[in-house]
Amino acid sequence: MVNNGSVEPASPSPAPETPSPAPAPSPRLAKKEGRAPRDMLLSLAVLLVPIALFMGYYRVVLDGDQPVSKDATPAFDQAARVFPVARPAGLGDDWIVASASFRREDDGDTLRVGYVAPGGDAVQLLESTVDAAALVPAQLGDSGERLGNFRAEQRNWLMYSGRDGEIALVVTETDRTMIILGAEDQPESLQELASALP
Repeated sequence: MVNNGSVEPASPSPAPETPSPAPAPSPRLAKKEGRAPRDMLLSLAVLLVPIALFMGYYRVVLDGDQPVSKDATPAFDQAARVFPVARPAGLGDDWIVASASFRREDDGDTLRVGYVAPGGDAVQLLESTVDAAALVPAQLGDSGERLGNFRAEQRNWLMYSGRDGEIALVVTETDRTMIILGAEDQPESLQELASALP
């Protein structure tokens, strides 16, 4: 190679490879810095104690477990304009009206009043001008059987088995049929309501 006075630049040497930085270790809590079961219990207590206090207040002070009482007077008044109606008299304050309705239809008129008896039993009073031959099977089912009778001061009721563990007291009069429905294991509630009907 001829030296003409100029120096050829030397070919650059490759840059030394720098090692890639090692990944930083993920931060970890020390054993005593984590959540202990005690902390979880305290968090639950903070949530559950106010809920328990509210539920206690609702049940004890506000009688939250008691069914809401309705006024059956309008339904009885509507029915009384159409046919003679027997209104229960002498039931205690522990009998609560849960529902009351009066319905007029082509085949007859029907008054239904649902009660919650003192023991918490649901009892329904039905007074209707629908033909008894159609009304009774519709309310009791086709498999209803005669079980006996119950003699109240005002009338003699026939006792029948009903649907799904129910029994019924039935009386048919010239201008209406009355049915009292309730649980078969609490016949006393049905008899008390029947005795209260004038």
